[in-house]
Amino acid sequence: MRPTPDITPYLGQLLDFRRDLHAHPELRYEEHRTGDKVAAYLAALGLQVHRGLGRTGVVASIHGQGRDAGNPGRSVGIRADMDALPVAEANTFGHASRHAGCMHACGHDGHTAMLLGAATLLAQQPDFDGTVHLIFQPGEEGGAGAKAMMDDGLFTQFPCDAVFALHNWPALPAGHMAVRVGPIMASTLRFEICVTGKGGHAAMPHATLDPIPVACAIVGQLQTLVSRSTDPLDSAVLTVGKITSGTVENIIPDEARIFGTVRALRADTQRMFIDGIQRISEHVAAAHLCRAEFILKPGYPNTTNHAREAHFMASVMRELVGEAHAHTDLPPAMTAEDFGFMLEAVPGAYGWIGNGPASGEPGVGLHHPAYDFNDDNLGRGARFWDLLARRWFEMP
Repeated sequence: MRPTPDITPYLGQLLDFRRDLHAHPELRYEEHRTGDKVAAYLAALGLQVHRGLGRTGVVASIHGQGRDAGNPGRSVGIRADMDALPVAEANTFGHASRHAGCMHACGHDGHTAMLLGAATLLAQQPDFDGTVHLIFQPGEEGGAGAKAMMDDGLFTQFPCDAVFALHNWPALPAGHMAVRVGPIMASTLRFEICVTGKGGHAAMPHATLDPIPVACAIVGQLQTLVSRSTDPLDSAVLTVGKITSGTVENIIPDEARIFGTVRALRADTQRMFIDGIQRISEHVAAAHLCRAEFILKPGYPNTTNHAREAHFMASVMRELVGEAHAHTDLPPAMTAEDFGFMLEAVPGAYGWIGNGPASGEPGVGLHHPAYDFNDDNLGRGARFWDLLARRWFEMP
């Protein structure tokens, strides 16, 4: 195979594109301007663009010249997420967000630009035997956009033998990459507990059933699910991030509401938490003559890499950044990612590309108001996706 085209002539265009997205962030399922720009870029490469999957998703396919007309050959999907976060940006550089209270605090602008860079290289030299499906996904940040695209027929209309994704990782120095077999990110579920008692005057608590101390007792007991019901060799996090109750300081309210999340690396651990939260909340409330209703809200499954595809992804990382900079033994993260839905349907793998300073110090964290994507990754990420697709079609 001839050497692939050089990404260098396109870096200025990719940089402008990425920074324009950063300056004009759009929240989940509002990625209309972003989708327009992505579609226009792909169309300029001569690709047929498909829109509307998952409401604002964009898909384009590059068909290799080595395909037999009667045999489409292998197919591989590469996914980039497009949405921003409801975070007020603290940066003051020229491409800072122009939309108050909204910013690309997770680097999805960079993910999108990296995949467009790969599209440029693959479309310019499609001398491979197969089809590359470029998947630009909306709504990763809490919107389950991966599932929405799948529900709209993503893998029916664009069948993939494997699917891959990358996320920038500030804890990893720039120039490094990582992937692992098995869970790389946790599942997450959200829950609400409504504790109902009987309100009254703050001076006469004996005539009430105060739901506030009951809610506090429930919060404390929920942590025993981590400390006493989870295998010490497993990992799980239960966080209560919000409690609401009452209207004024001298009235005992009728109810209190608890809101939280659970993150786990194993499906059986997640099921244990669901049963345990309901059991503890109902019985602690009953012990105080109150009632508790457990409300389970949709979440994301584990992002669990398939062994064959993870090993393959690691081999491409080693080829691109070298053995010393390609990691396969980093611990999984307890953050969640809706790419897990895709990995439940299609074999594949999810990896990390270092976004931290070359010094090795951790970069500004994801979802932080001072975060920015490391533009050195635009060329690196584009070359990685180009190389991964070509190597995929070379495999026996």
